[in-house]
Amino acid sequence: MGPLMHGVVEAVAKGTARKARPWTVSSDDFFTETEHARGLLARMIDATADDVAVVPSASYGLAVAARNIPVAAGQRIIVLKDQFPSNVYGWRELARARGAEVVTLDRGQDGDWTRVILDAIDERTALAALAQNHWTDGSLIDLERVGARLREVGAALALDLTQSLGAMPFSVRRVRPDFMAAACYKWLLGPYSVGFLYADPKWHGGEPIEQSWMTRSNAEDFAGLVKYVDGFRPGARRFDMGEFSNFALMPGAIAAMEQILDWTPKAISETLGTRTADIAARAARLGLSSPPEGARAPHFLGLGFPEALPPGLVEALAARNVHVSVRGQSMRVTPHLYNNDEDVARLMDALGAVL
Repeated sequence: MGPLMHGVVEAVAKGTARKARPWTVSSDDFFTETEHARGLLARMIDATADDVAVVPSASYGLAVAARNIPVAAGQRIIVLKDQFPSNVYGWRELARARGAEVVTLDRGQDGDWTRVILDAIDERTALAALAQNHWTDGSLIDLERVGARLREVGAALALDLTQSLGAMPFSVRRVRPDFMAAACYKWLLGPYSVGFLYADPKWHGGEPIEQSWMTRSNAEDFAGLVKYVDGFRPGARRFDMGEFSNFALMPGAIAAMEQILDWTPKAISETLGTRTADIAARAARLGLSSPPEGARAPHFLGLGFPEALPPGLVEALAARNVHVSVRGQSMRVTPHLYNNDEDVARLMDALGAVL
């Protein structure tokens, strides 16, 4: 999880205090903050606020995608080996229900995910469910090339950008996904249980997975809510989760995104790229491998070992107050702007001591 900045903690505390005094919450407050958050996320991905829904998790957003993307018997859904499970389970269920097939791709000897994906796309492909970078070692995927190829065969693109959004630039205008989901708790540096879904305008008339009063066209008219209507609020808002106002957590998500937009994902990416390149070079002297620069996300470093992962490695490092994680066969090292040269030196000293 990404850390909560001091300003985010303060915003959540204020939001919680406001909820403790519900008579201070007006009917407008159910919508105004969320609209602000929608706009911030839209700025980050080069979209409009009408394209953004508020969801509690990436899996919720991807469930919306699975509800709406047509998949027929005999068609194929592309995923990657060791892909994050939130972007796998729903597609497996959809394939079972429709008589389709989930095709799991291996990266191959050269580690080029983009080439492997492009080679797998053909007229049988219904959709590809992907990320901007692989969550185990940060290997990059050229989503612009993949998206263009999918459109050539009439297939859809569903993305989980939880592992990159906020730390890398991303434009829906360039990639043109059908749906893109991201949870806030990682690189968006926000609270748990808050996330966002982008839906291409062609899906704005789609079917939501909830029937919430807050997504209906008369939602702002509290006195008239019992005048039931079939219409929805405009754009992707029909896909919003119930209780999307979230008076305690939404202010924290807003504070985090405002800070990220002030720094800019481009500057964050460049800064973290310099940091991970330094770590990769030092780790190589210890015999650890990593995808080369240009083939991995700048903010993301997965270190591989000559043989199996040493048992108890994560715990041994944690005992030295150095915190990493193991994903697949990689030790994942993901610094952020709060990490400095001293932290990197401590990491390398700790690795040298336990290997």
